Amino acid sequence: MNKRLIRVLTLLFLMLMLLIPNMVMGMENNPDSQPSDNSNKPQLDYQGAAPIFQDVSVHDPSIIKDGDTYYVFGSHIEAAKSTDLMNWTRFTNGYTTPGNVLYGNLSENLAGSFAWAGENDSDSKGGYAVWAPDVFWNDNYKNDDGTTGAYMMYYSASSTYIRSAIGYAVSKNIEGPYTYKDTVVYSGFTQDDARDNNSVINKKWTNTNIQALIDNGTLTGPSSRWFNSNGSYANGMFPNAIDANLFYDADGKLWMSYGSWSGGIFLLEVDATTGEAIYPGEDGMTADGRHVDRYFGTKIAGGYTKSGEGPYIVYDNNTGYYYLYVTYAWLGADGGYNMRTFRSTSPDGPYVDAQGLNAVLPGNTDNSAFGNKLMANFLFERKVGDPGTGIGVGYVSPGHNSVYYDAETGKQFLVFHTRFPQTGEMHEVRVHQMFMNKDSWPVAAPYRYTGETLGKVNLTNLVGEYKFINHGKDNSATIRNSVFIRLNQDLTLSGDVNGSWKKTGHNQAEITVDGVTYDGVFVRLWDPTSKRYVMTFTAMSGEGVSIWGSKLLDKTDEEIVADVKNDLNLGDTANVIFNLTLPTEGTRHSEITWLTSDSNVVTETGVINRPEAGSDPVTATLTAKITKGETAATKSFTITVLPHKGAGLAAHYAFEDNLIDSTDNFGTGTLTGNRIDNTGGTISYADGINGKAAAFDGASGVRLPNGLISSNTYSVSLWLKPEELTMYTTTFFGARTSSNWVSLVPKGPVGENTMVWSAGARWYDAITGMTIPTGEWAHLAFSVDNGNIRVYVNGVEKFIGTNFNNIFTTADASFSLGVNWWDTPYKGFIDELRIYEGALSPIEISNLAKANE
Repeated sequence: MNKRLIRVLTLLFLMLMLLIPNMVMGMENNPDSQPSDNSNKPQLDYQGAAPIFQDVSVHDPSIIKDGDTYYVFGSHIEAAKSTDLMNWTRFTNGYTTPGNVLYGNLSENLAGSFAWAGENDSDSKGGYAVWAPDVFWNDNYKNDDGTTGAYMMYYSASSTYIRSAIGYAVSKNIEGPYTYKDTVVYSGFTQDDARDNNSVINKKWTNTNIQALIDNGTLTGPSSRWFNSNGSYANGMFPNAIDANLFYDADGKLWMSYGSWSGGIFLLEVDATTGEAIYPGEDGMTADGRHVDRYFGTKIAGGYTKSGEGPYIVYDNNTGYYYLYVTYAWLGADGGYNMRTFRSTSPDGPYVDAQGLNAVLPGNTDNSAFGNKLMANFLFERKVGDPGTGIGVGYVSPGHNSVYYDAETGKQFLVFHTRFPQTGEMHEVRVHQMFMNKDSWPVAAPYRYTGETLGKVNLTNLVGEYKFINHGKDNSATIRNSVFIRLNQDLTLSGDVNGSWKKTGHNQAEITVDGVTYDGVFVRLWDPTSKRYVMTFTAMSGEGVSIWGSKLLDKTDEEIVADVKNDLNLGDTANVIFNLTLPTEGTRHSEITWLTSDSNVVTETGVINRPEAGSDPVTATLTAKITKGETAATKSFTITVLPHKGAGLAAHYAFEDNLIDSTDNFGTGTLTGNRIDNTGGTISYADGINGKAAAFDGASGVRLPNGLISSNTYSVSLWLKPEELTMYTTTFFGARTSSNWVSLVPKGPVGENTMVWSAGARWYDAITGMTIPTGEWAHLAFSVDNGNIRVYVNGVEKFIGTNFNNIFTTADASFSLGVNWWDTPYKGFIDELRIYEGALSPIEISNLAKANE
């Protein structure tokens, strides 16, 4: 070999040696080349970038994609758009009119539907009720200008729980404006003349489109089945005409499913060229025994007064099934809303669940046994020692979903609204990816969508501890907190439940718990509490019960105890004025026990003994012992309990034939109409709890002086004798803005409780566990002390809570009695309203409640 060749080979070798590290480093810096749970290289975990979200509130969201943009349209004329299903932007303006983004002049445009329901009528008195639209592109629709193709919006207009109508409007632009075309289905009509409360609309059936359908020969006449024996609408058998959903079947035929609650879900064929319903024309029965009504169509789910609403049907070309999604129970934070699935090989049913049970109920029975339960109230609870902050991540009353299948990616998405633990009625849109299990039933990802793709997972990376949720089958409003399980190397499952597990195929999960087998998938998702991508599983049993798991980092007992100790925090222990919440369990069932140096100051359960006003603060030490297995550690806290602070009377309205503040600190109250910002109204005076009382007629209120409270430490005391109890009606109301307020309501939205209700940084429900009666005097009071709230009825403490909204941080907050900006005015008596600077003690409030003795 000559020297020149040797030099060339040596140079090539040196260049190669230089290139190899650069190639390796390049691979290490490329996230796509990194192994993860979705690779064959175990124990390597590339986290990647954290997702970014922008959330929006659209109730009853219906999804559609236009080009590269996803849209959700929902109730109250709200809509939003996104290009990634994570960052949403609202583009509508609610019920604003004229100049409504979607409808222009709302009142004029939808007048055809509003003539029956939805505008300034009954439950929509003083406003509108336009709900749950479904928008889709219809290639076949013939426009007025002779062209074909339009976006069609089928919406609901409603005035009561049964008097509603479904109309439709069209646009060539997905963002509108939409032009009204017709109203296709009415409900809530009666056999003879009748009117609802707060309504001038005659509900007789001849005032719907049914008379015209009879006149043109579509219907032979009205059906006697539509009416009860007293002539009222038979809503146990027939639907509330809301919640329309339009879909094409495998043959290109257009259908509309619709309906809510007591009468069930129905299906009508729709003429794709006109958008008009194709009514059966005569009554009949399906081959499997379901009712076909001449007007309402074919019953496909529910009935017999049981819950069930928000139907959404999608055809899956891969499985050959039509999947029907419905939501059971009540939509409020206390209602237990939960999503169910059925399927059929035919668009008009029968739809059955995993057990083969028909979606149409067999009678007046508990419906919780029917339908695969996709998702309900849950909380992946963050225990002391877990990463992150707060209580964890979970949903309350998730439901009224739509579904989108992306043909390009093969991904399928569940789109719904949900409330959240400890946040009241606040709601937002959420999107979760869905996957098909081995039996072709959809199962929902435990966490929201962040772009994940279902891929191959490594068996070794599945072993470990998980937080575990079992959604059950009931309609309960109880939040199901996570428990701890472990998927063991030997394929057994242990912990709070026992069983076995295995991976079949690339990602298929088979989990057996207490003898019941659940089939689903393993998938890597973003956990918003730990702010990590983690392994999860989602699976469903043959009884239609869903389970979820979310993997935890591997930890030794020593690490767990150290994490609990570092995380354990009692807040501000130098200025304690309320009982302390002392946790007794940390993450992964670690134990926390407490010792006190002086039980006269604070007990081992956190109960404090607050000195009376004028006394000195008192101090004691609480010591926590943290134990996991054989490992233990301690952590001590110095607790300083402050004495009661004397509260001074700021205003006193005694209503002795006037609206004067007897302290002269504030001005005289003024009369309003039925809203806080109206004029007019009348107030009379009658015998009260002490002298005279103000009598409210149910159409008037009192505007109190601005700035009546301008602190985060205050107390309110008054006597009430209601003549009527109507939902949401306020007695004492204060607001910084229309979205930051405090309201004392005799009948509130949580179980009809008498409560202090607030909107602000969070929805807050300070419930009393009771409803005060009509026709009797009751003393109500509440005190707020830097976020700590206590509520009293007749001098007895009924609620105690923390993190109450700090509303009155301005000197010009608005205050009123009996009215606010939205709800039915109070009817009854109010006496002896007292406002205090500072928080009254329980003894002081008890004494105020004895004023009539």
